[in-house]
Amino acid sequence: MKTKSNRSLFKVILLGILIQLVTLQVTIAQTKAEKIDQLMRLYSEYDQFNGTVLVAEQGKIIYKKGFGMANMEWNIPNQPDTKLRLGSVSKQFTALLILQLMEEGKLKLDVPITTYLPNYPKANGDRITIHHLITHTAGIPNYTSFSNFMKENSRDHYSPEEFIKVFADKSLEFNPGEKFAYSNSGYFVLGYIIEQVTGKTYEQCLQERVFEPLNMNNSGYDNSAVILKNRASGYEKNGQSYVNASFLDMSIPYAAGSLYSTVEDLYLWDQALYTDKLLSAKSRELLFAPHISTGAAHYGYGWGVFELPTDNPAKKLKVVEHTGGINGFTTIISRGLSDKSLIVLLNNTGSVGLSTISKAIRAILYDKPYFMPKKSLASVLLVAYNEKGIEAGTKKYEELKNSESYDFDEGDMNAVGYQLLQLGKIKEAIAIFKLNVAKFPESGNAYDSLGEAYLSSGDNELALFNYKKSVALDPSNENGKKVIEELLKK
Repeated sequence: MKTKSNRSLFKVILLGILIQLVTLQVTIAQTKAEKIDQLMRLYSEYDQFNGTVLVAEQGKIIYKKGFGMANMEWNIPNQPDTKLRLGSVSKQFTALLILQLMEEGKLKLDVPITTYLPNYPKANGDRITIHHLITHTAGIPNYTSFSNFMKENSRDHYSPEEFIKVFADKSLEFNPGEKFAYSNSGYFVLGYIIEQVTGKTYEQCLQERVFEPLNMNNSGYDNSAVILKNRASGYEKNGQSYVNASFLDMSIPYAAGSLYSTVEDLYLWDQALYTDKLLSAKSRELLFAPHISTGAAHYGYGWGVFELPTDNPAKKLKVVEHTGGINGFTTIISRGLSDKSLIVLLNNTGSVGLSTISKAIRAILYDKPYFMPKKSLASVLLVAYNEKGIEAGTKKYEELKNSESYDFDEGDMNAVGYQLLQLGKIKEAIAIFKLNVAKFPESGNAYDSLGEAYLSSGDNELALFNYKKSVALDPSNENGKKVIEELLKK
């Protein structure tokens, strides 16, 4: 029999164990947060991240913070409530609106889009369904890839009906449903279908159907004319410094990429997608189903879909994510559905490697090894090639290529090559692209960029050779195929 004193002692011991368990749980969470903070501070220090970040584990926020400047001219720092443009992360909202209308019986996914857009050219519209549009399998040419897009279209305001005419009559690149080819044009058409079916603007539908129900008060359709509190400015790299990003009228990205939000609002969005508040469970399955192969992964409805191994060989972690890129902004939202993990990164200094950062954060969440960031070799080479020429640039590359302190990143090198092209340093750009090809000989994109540089230099023979190499490595490179056709005519 336990005496009263024994029972009291037992309670004290039990209380001590509980306190230790709670402390241990908090310590683990803090340790992960500290690791994420160390990682992000280094990315910020190396000028490879400037924006906001939020990380959740088991549905609970464990880290959120802003880095760098929302406005460099006024020294206004980024904060978790800073509003940044989302780019193509907007597509998941468009996809959800489509499924809501499907649930309400207002549209079907498997009928020709001319059912809802009777004025759309029938030669194409009678062959394309909403399912094709939402999975990037319609074959509609991607308007942001048009050679004259930035020069002729990007700064002007269009109504959806007007802008659809820019691409609707063009020949399809393949038979609808035949394969995956990312196309902003398809999601632009989806936005117009939403307007025709509801009798409201795309923006109104978003506010009434998503943002207001979820109290996403810091999200919306971006418009340059509106005075928007806490809106971040967009910047692009120019050598070792920054310039304001080129103007883009937000009627152009439309339902494919015109939204803004905060990391905090995107957490509300993430949490709602685990409930029936916006969509039924059956429709959410459609949203995240692997509808079409994209090579290493699949595409759902506005989401990339893939699986990752776990410590249990019988179980895999299902991840749905999407990246975005728009003048001055790069974004990613990555959701681990199996355990309700969330990584959101919103950057306002142009193209940066957010997927690499996201992978490192996910490794921290699962106590896996990860790489800390290194200094960008591409940034150093940009200065050398631009200011001192090819010989000095090549010498600098030889000095640093084996250094443990610098990282040779394909995307960074590609971006530097294009910066040199824009500066009129064509020979220097070719030198950079050649280094990239040598380092990543299996990359179709690396050869495509080198081909474009040779084309700019007037060397059609080498341009043709590299474009052919690019298409051989990446058969989905439709633009490369078009360039090859044009070059063969000459």
